[in-house]
Amino acid sequence: MDTEAPMAPSPTTRSRALATEAVHAGRDDLAALGLHAPPIDLSTTYPSYDSRAEAERIDAFAATGTRLDGPPVYARLDNPTTARFETALARLEGTASAVAFASGMAALTAVLLARASMGLRHVVAVRPLYGCSDHLLGAGLLGTEVTWTDPAGIADAIRPDTGLVMVETPANPTLAEVDIRSVAHSCGSVPLLVDNTFATPVLQRPVEHGARIVLHSATKYLGGHGDVMGGVVACDEEFAARLRQVRFATGGVLHPMAGYLLLRGLATLPVRVRAAATSAAELSRRLAADPRIARVHYPELGGAMVSFEVFGDPHRVIAAVRLITPAVSLGSVDSLIQHPASISHRIVDEGDRQASGVGDRLLRMSVGLEDVEDLWADLCQALSSEEPVRQGFSGATARVTRATAGNLAGSRPAGR
Repeated sequence: MDTEAPMAPSPTTRSRALATEAVHAGRDDLAALGLHAPPIDLSTTYPSYDSRAEAERIDAFAATGTRLDGPPVYARLDNPTTARFETALARLEGTASAVAFASGMAALTAVLLARASMGLRHVVAVRPLYGCSDHLLGAGLLGTEVTWTDPAGIADAIRPDTGLVMVETPANPTLAEVDIRSVAHSCGSVPLLVDNTFATPVLQRPVEHGARIVLHSATKYLGGHGDVMGGVVACDEEFAARLRQVRFATGGVLHPMAGYLLLRGLATLPVRVRAAATSAAELSRRLAADPRIARVHYPELGGAMVSFEVFGDPHRVIAAVRLITPAVSLGSVDSLIQHPASISHRIVDEGDRQASGVGDRLLRMSVGLEDVEDLWADLCQALSSEEPVRQGFSGATARVTRATAGNLAGSRPAGR
């Protein structure tokens, strides 16, 4: 996708490029306020001397979930700082609205509760998903029922009580991709939710391909510096109103300081993602030529995530990195590496984990903004800590696997 494609016009501006929107969205009123940097509103409550009028406003919110006109009432209902972030993210994703939450999992929880409140508790989902998303769906903690399928089976899996179809593309941690447009067609009238955390709106905007709900763990690339936690759902205003009602009732609100940091993070999002993606593509090429690597996963879409399977002991690689940080999470300015089967996907049943391509020798790397030569040097010395390359594979070349979600079990490493 052309990452500089014009964005959907906002009410106050002509159509603008993504890089411009990232810098200015949510800030359009600052000059008129005599400000350059967005303010931070830390108030938990706000004065109101007309209690009758305030009661009418609260009744209106309870009935419709629409954002209140006039001053805020209470921070659990709305906050001006987080609202700026929501406005900006909606503009980047090309949706009418966005609703922010305390974490990505709080955001997904709100989506499931909103659909369940309409009597639609069944979810159709494609593995792999982020491990905690998989667990939340499969454990039935919210009273949901899930049918796992591959993309080709989505239409047949939909029932009268299906409230949602969920995919993650590129998927965590295998980077498997699905054709969003094709999947959206299979969904019919059922909303398609795309977890766009790995791609960000810099690389793809799912609503342009038929998705109706876009989910982000804002903790990752949107914040971009490993110092803020949040989640956000981009969607139409009708569903956003329901999400606001769920957020008010359950309390999964985004703190205004987090909203401020996330808005600031969006300003550099295009630059960060493109720079890290350039390094990730180069590292995937070098890893694919390394005889210590069995398989490399890198998406056609590109991006800053690389996953690879080693012939030796992946735990020794984790223990041996020095520049790259061995840690869960992703999307920061510094590079991170982790072993999904031990951490991010540990909560998924082992059989389901293996079947979706999350094997015991798989490592997932989030490429940051360091120089690619320094990253490669650290990977090389860490890989040298492994057991020797197995006999018969010396000089073999690992292929770069660009898997399709739901079709992972059939892929095989090079040399087999």
